[in-house]
Amino acid sequence: MKLLIACDMEGISGVVSWDQVDPSKPEYQRFRHIITADVNAAVAGACAGGATDITIADGHWNSSNVLLDELDPRARLNTGTPTRLSMVQGVDGGMDAAIFLGYHARAGSLHAVLDHTWSSVRVANLWLNGRITGEFGLNAAVCGELGVPVIMVSGDQTVCAEAREWAPGVAAAQVKTAAGRYAASCLPFELSRKLIEDTAREAVSAFHTGKHPAPVRLATPVTVTIEFFHSHMADQASLLPGAARLDGRRIEVMAPSMVDAYLAFRAAVNMVST
Repeated sequence: MKLLIACDMEGISGVVSWDQVDPSKPEYQRFRHIITADVNAAVAGACAGGATDITIADGHWNSSNVLLDELDPRARLNTGTPTRLSMVQGVDGGMDAAIFLGYHARAGSLHAVLDHTWSSVRVANLWLNGRITGEFGLNAAVCGELGVPVIMVSGDQTVCAEAREWAPGVAAAQVKTAAGRYAASCLPFELSRKLIEDTAREAVSAFHTGKHPAPVRLATPVTVTIEFFHSHMADQASLLPGAARLDGRRIEVMAPSMVDAYLAFRAAVNMVST
């Protein structure tokens, strides 16, 4: 079984502050060890469940967070940026399933640690075919177009609930209970890693028996609607070929496939200055 473990950092064990996930802050270096330990727990569980070929997609910030010298040798690491499929780089390599590790809820969510959608300073809201979404739905739809189901997620209670809305039946490892954007009741690391390992083992084992969520598939063409925080951002993003300006802060792009929609979304956001 070929498995992609796509990891972000805001939903990793113990994270409640931007200082812990921002490479310019002193705390970040400590949390590189912590994200690597969470990833290793998922690898151990996945292997115990029957995964035989594991790729890690490092999807936070500059995609250089997981420490290769501490990574479980049963996995390979996709690191560095930019790459074509970004947070799910490698999912087009014949993967059977995906795990989303350390994810966070979409922008504007109640009781969600570090909630945002792709950019905490640019994107206020994102819709795919009229359905509001965060990074779980966005990345799961890319996987789904390629026939890859997301079988597990880890993070706080709000992203776990969001994941279930997109992928009913997805296994969830809730490693913290958010009380606000910058506060949560966090499991001790030993317990959170055991939870991740056990959940990954169960999710992969269930996959082998056919008990897993269906791939998230969106109707095509895919309509991408982006609401920016400020009107000058929409001014800039509306220069993207094919973009339509909807109002002061929103643009819309229609793409022939979900992968093309993903690329268009990222291009629009990357065009924007703060």
